[in-house]
Amino acid sequence: MNEGEVLVVGGTSDARALCRQLDAANVAYTLSVATPAGKAMAGDIKGQVRCGRLEYGQMVAWLKENRTRWVIDASHPYAEMVSHNLLRACETAGVLLSRYQRPDQLSNLTHPLLYTARSIADACEIARRFGPRVLLTTGSKDLAVWRAGLAEKTLLARVLPVAEVIQRCSELGFGVGEIFALCGPFSADFNAAFYHQCRADVVITKASGAEGGISGKSPALSGCGHSLHRYCAPDAARDG
Repeated sequence: MNEGEVLVVGGTSDARALCRQLDAANVAYTLSVATPAGKAMAGDIKGQVRCGRLEYGQMVAWLKENRTRWVIDASHPYAEMVSHNLLRACETAGVLLSRYQRPDQLSNLTHPLLYTARSIADACEIARRFGPRVLLTTGSKDLAVWRAGLAEKTLLARVLPVAEVIQRCSELGFGVGEIFALCGPFSADFNAAFYHQCRADVVITKASGAEGGISGKSPALSGCGHSLHRYCAPDAARDG
């Protein structure tokens, strides 16, 4: 078996864990990541690592060129377009596709400080009811949308310590005291101290399972009096 016959897609901890399982089973594979940061975080896996975003047509070409037989989609739960293009590409190329889905730890959790929103617009509407300082732990991709939706708020961004991400924050008007470049996972104790230090009135996160650090966010809020907004991904992106 060549390394192209099995393709793992994703720069997540899920993808790395799956790669290690393939390593243990002596299965050759390629890990596809979108950015140099994802490549660096792949660590010491045995498989080949390719770096760079692939559009639908490029995916089809890669699958055919490498005679891929199995694709494992371990991309981030909110990378809806990646998963959509992978599904289309695998259907076109006749390749088996498996999707790793993180369990949602907060699906059955109720708490007076926890609010669930089905979209960024909904989350912004809820956040407007509370204090002026809003901490975003949702990544850098949609910062411009949050900025537009919460123009009257002071936004704080907790993002990965990657130069291009910090540059994007700066271009969107985030000041040096509003950018927190950190790499998780974070414990509940760390989060509690962090929320207190940055004086957040509202924390907005994604329902991205334990790997996304959600287990360390909810308990931290309970003792700090902060409001947690859980922004959920559209379910339709995972159907099929």
